[in-house]
Amino acid sequence: MSSISKACLEISNSIKGFRLSRGGAATTPTEGGSTRESGRATSSVTSTISRVIKSATSRMKGLPERAGAETPSSESSLPAVTPERPSLPDIWQNDEILAVFFLYFPASDLCSLAQVCRLWRDVLYRPVYWRGATAVVDFRRWAKDDCDDESRHAFYRSLVQRGFDSLCLFGATDRDATDVAGWLLPACHTTVVSLSIRCSNISDAGLETVLDKLPAVHTLELSGCNEVTEAGLWTCLNARIVSLSISDCINVADDTVGAIAQLLPSLGQLNLQAYHVTDSALTFFSARQSCGLSVLRLQSCWEVTNHGIVNIVRSLPNLTVLSLSGCSKITDDGVELVAENLPKLRSLDLSWCPRITDAALEYIACDLGQLEEARARQVSGDTTRTEGVTSHQVTRWSCNISLDGAVR
Repeated sequence: MSSISKACLEISNSIKGFRLSRGGAATTPTEGGSTRESGRATSSVTSTISRVIKSATSRMKGLPERAGAETPSSESSLPAVTPERPSLPDIWQNDEILAVFFLYFPASDLCSLAQVCRLWRDVLYRPVYWRGATAVVDFRRWAKDDCDDESRHAFYRSLVQRGFDSLCLFGATDRDATDVAGWLLPACHTTVVSLSIRCSNISDAGLETVLDKLPAVHTLELSGCNEVTEAGLWTCLNARIVSLSISDCINVADDTVGAIAQLLPSLGQLNLQAYHVTDSALTFFSARQSCGLSVLRLQSCWEVTNHGIVNIVRSLPNLTVLSLSGCSKITDDGVELVAENLPKLRSLDLSWCPRITDAALEYIACDLGQLEEARARQVSGDTTRTEGVTSHQVTRWSCNISLDGAVR
């Protein structure tokens, strides 16, 4: 067995739950500290670690020699002194090598690797490894485990050290919002640009407390926040937000769209899932949003009809993505309005719109020349049939529509 193979075996046996993102399969720990893995996983892990070790070995050529080692001059007859190379155990204690090695892992694995030893934790807590990852603070789990304040604050400090730019608060209350605003947010108020609050009993006051401490946030998601009202959104929304998602918030209605249209001039993407939004809400959109807003997703807005579509195509002619999924009152006439007045559309979602027939697909195929993705799923009785192109990328709409509406 070669030294590289031995190194791979040693590493695999020494790290519980060790797996690589570029291999696909993970090793499964068994009794006695051994591992059980398929031949494909073994080959993948071995080849990946071999590449890392070879890369680390080549990088060691640039390391300085030991103190006291002399480089012979051209006039000296003494033999050259070969610098001592680190041994294999020393490699895994070398900051420079570890910094490269950890780049092969996703954020989900880095959390486990950070528990191996303090050195690995110190290396892994550098912000470069956590860019694009979302830190989730699960308050419901903390309440279930009776987590004390000291443990909470230690976790907050670790988040600040890792420099997350995206934060998710799950199951938060107003008390949790106050705790986060006092201990976590002041230290990361300039780094966090994306905030998600899900399944939380947070009120308008709690939401305002959190957003006041995060002035750099430009992406906001509220999901399952039934205590947040329209008045709270009028108070909390700031002009820096460019992406807003609201779903499963029972107090959201037409006034919410009015607040969005008036307070968010730079908004580029709006995802709204609200059962009480009507056609009147869509009249709030004006020329102010015509240039910036390019992505509009209205999901399960049951009260929106073809009159609402008229307001959309008049106010938002530059839309590139439009979703009317679950808007059950939209008919073929509404789709015709979309096809004739939104020529820049690249993605259109008409799934779960039972009043749309084969004629709508003909409008789409004839008028939307730049369309790349279309979804149309119709429900009829107890059956579900798919029409058009479902989750399918197309380069152009040069197709024939059959009598049953299927695009071939």
